[in-house]
Amino acid sequence: MTGNSSATEARPASAFVITREFDAPRDLVWKAHSEAERLKQWWGPKGFAMAHCTLDFRPGGIFHYALRSPNGQEMWGRFAYREIAPREKIVFASSFSDPDGAIVRAPFSETCPLEFLNTLTLFEHDGRTTLTITVAPINADDAEMATFESMRDSMRQGFGGTFDQLAAHLAKDTASSAR
Repeated sequence: MTGNSSATEARPASAFVITREFDAPRDLVWKAHSEAERLKQWWGPKGFAMAHCTLDFRPGGIFHYALRSPNGQEMWGRFAYREIAPREKIVFASSFSDPDGAIVRAPFSETCPLEFLNTLTLFEHDGRTTLTITVAPINADDAEMATFESMRDSMRQGFGGTFDQLAAHLAKDTASSAR
């Protein structure tokens, strides 16, 4: 199970989907996902700080990061980008990682899937952007699928907090560009 898993190995029928509307133009939401300096300001759960960030935003590139919890614990992760349609769609495999970028098991569960296929889409209407992300396990066995199913509330809370931070970042960016 590596970053080379094909998209067809995800189980889309069991996908987790979350949609959020932002009061910002699509270009700004796109930049928040595609520029390291912007990602550092909002990616991750509330209360966590980005301790490490490298971004190679292209198909075949990697976003490798470490988040530091309020109590100082570090958690590493990575996105392996598969498809990028500028301003419209980003497809990537996400996983926990070690500091060297190797895929590792989630620190909280021995049965959490190793990788997740993520499809993020952006749609703009009247200066507001709707972001939809679909997440599905890649190459998951039955125990991993059961763990994924049990994580839905946690994922909803996690993405909710992360998207709250994105909304605050976008509001600050929008205010800066209006000056």
